[in-house]
Amino acid sequence: MLTLEEEMNFAKRWQKKSDHEAAHRMVNSHLRLVAKIAMGYRGYGLPIADLISEGNVGMMQAVKRFDPDRGFRLATYAMWWIRAAIQEYILHSWSLVKMGTTAAQKKLFFNLRKLKNKLSAIEEGDLTPEHVSAISEQLNVSEAEVVSMNRRIAGPDNSLNAPLREEGEGEWQDWLVDETANQEEFVAENEETTNRRRLLGAAIVGLKDREREIFFERRLKDDPSTLDTLSRRYGISRERVRQIEVRAFEKVQKAVRNAALDQAIAA
Repeated sequence: MLTLEEEMNFAKRWQKKSDHEAAHRMVNSHLRLVAKIAMGYRGYGLPIADLISEGNVGMMQAVKRFDPDRGFRLATYAMWWIRAAIQEYILHSWSLVKMGTTAAQKKLFFNLRKLKNKLSAIEEGDLTPEHVSAISEQLNVSEAEVVSMNRRIAGPDNSLNAPLREEGEGEWQDWLVDETANQEEFVAENEETTNRRRLLGAAIVGLKDREREIFFERRLKDDPSTLDTLSRRYGISRERVRQIEVRAFEKVQKAVRNAALDQAIAA
């Protein structure tokens, strides 16, 4: 361990002269601090040696950025870098699926187990609504994030190629639900949509010019024109525009129905 005077001396040598021997002495003198902090993260199922190695990386970053003129000891500054390095390693190594992308989620990941013990909610399975609400309020995250993180921590990663039974040939991936549209349904829907458009197009051709224009403006546009706008355009009353629209719609409806009926008979 270094005295305050030795620590300040080494820190200034590194800061002003980039003395690697001074930096080496500061890192080595704090290895026990790194090991102590790393031991606090033993419960995440990762080798303690790896945690200590990552903590040493954080320690080196702390030495690199330490400013002795601020008036505090290196250990006080370095502990934050050590914890950050270890936590980042745990988040990247604990699961194949990325988790803890925001500061709030990281805080939730590393405090959830502690809060569950405090609330006597250490049983397996989902948390009760009361526990979810309490944890959500204390950590300032949504209740959905608490439920999701608890399930992630409780259920470790499993291979999709893992067999369902020791003697069976089936794998877990065989039970995954395919959320995409069925190819046969997709083709059938496309054909149906194409057919409807073809019937509608043929029916519209049979309308008179003004009927076709009003039908399009009132029934087919994403932003339909108002009766007032069309009445001014054609120099007729709003009621007359409405009548033409209704008549055109009835003609189109009848033409489409008859064409569809003819197709059904032909098939």
